[in-house]
Amino acid sequence: MVSMKNNYKKLVKYWQETAAYDYDTMKSLTKSRRYASSLFFGHIVLEKILKALVVNETKKHAPYTHDLIKLCKIIGMELDNSAKDFLYEVNKFNLKARYPEYKSQFYKLCTKKYSSEYIGEVDKLYKKLCQRLKPKK
Repeated sequence: MVSMKNNYKKLVKYWQETAAYDYDTMKSLTKSRRYASSLFFGHIVLEKILKALVVNETKKHAPYTHDLIKLCKIIGMELDNSAKDFLYEVNKFNLKARYPEYKSQFYKLCTKKYSSEYIGEVDKLYKKLCQRLKPKK
């Protein structure tokens, strides 16, 4: 069995590539006005890029969690109250878009204005996290 120590770069690449793919999906869903699904993918994008950072920085597998705040803590990312509030809301997109008892309410919440604001912030954070993964020169 190949140890994680020697294999972590492949896992980082996996998380990066799948985050990028889901980022494109998020953008396409936004363009086609499928806002609830776009926000769901927004959560997935952040989760995957954070997991890439967790693996990159710890050289261990990312934990089985969807909690963005927990993943940020693992990589030592400082979060002010505004960032915590944002991630707390984005965490909800994972649940509300997934489970039938929340879907109806969530679809009503996902207006163009509401969704555009969150997708814009997801976009900025995703790009910032991608920069953190780039090798330092």
